[in-house]
Amino acid sequence: MIEARRLHILRAVADHRTVTAAAAALYLTPSAVSQQLTALEQETGHRLVERGAKGVRLTPAGEILLSHTHAVLAQLERAAAELAAYGSGEAGTVTVAAFATGIAQVVAPAVARLADSAPGIRIRVQDAEGDASLPMVLDRQVDVAVAVEYRGAPSADDPRLSHVPLYAEPFDAVVPVGHRLADAPEVPLAELAKDPWISPYPGNPCHDVVVLACENAGFQPRFEHSSDDFRAVVALASADAGVALVPRSALRGMDLTGVVVRPVDGVAPTRRVFAAVRRGAEGHPLIRPVLEALTGAARA
Repeated sequence: MIEARRLHILRAVADHRTVTAAAAALYLTPSAVSQQLTALEQETGHRLVERGAKGVRLTPAGEILLSHTHAVLAQLERAAAELAAYGSGEAGTVTVAAFATGIAQVVAPAVARLADSAPGIRIRVQDAEGDASLPMVLDRQVDVAVAVEYRGAPSADDPRLSHVPLYAEPFDAVVPVGHRLADAPEVPLAELAKDPWISPYPGNPCHDVVVLACENAGFQPRFEHSSDDFRAVVALASADAGVALVPRSALRGMDLTGVVVRPVDGVAPTRRVFAAVRRGAEGHPLIRPVLEALTGAARA
């Protein structure tokens, strides 16, 4: 008989590529993860992982088992949801990981909505970028992620996750007040090809949006400054340190002295925001109201 918790460990190893990283995500020791993998191999009668200098990879037998693992763990999430519904599930804690502007845009309004519609549900919010929040859901560190589409992100049909679209927003060009395009009604990105750029760090989903937009405009941006805090990005632009693309919602309420904000000419780069939960958990009586509150806040 295969133990479900060992399947969870197998999936974590497949996701994180090393025993050490998987152990850290699961709050286990590397030796405990190795022991569980060995036990799983004994249960199945197959070698499931191969260790190398660059980490761990699944064997063909491991890949077969992983494909069934997604379905098994999703079904267990559904079972937990139905049992919670049977036991009423009207009170409990749901942990939500989201990036800063996502917290302001939809999470905080959702918390306010739930205080009226589902007062028994307590929300715990953690600040995490989109590329970090999805692994946190898969590793069961949080229940819900509010994340942004990015290169390499799990797709909407990923068997491990259920996606709920929330909203999409354009990026605007932010240039110093003395910039040659400051008076233009719209900024053609190709005209910024020779400018120094200010951007979030690589790995941040917004960095990917900036790079892709510039590539579509025919150039590779020259990044001079990096910050994941858009207030810092705007401050650097106001100091004439470079130009930037910033999500529109991140500019709300910000001190824009020294900069000009303009729409991008043509098709504006866009970030698409969604909520994600482990597949099968979307019907849980605690999680379902949270997803409904998030979508309601996004519509509003």
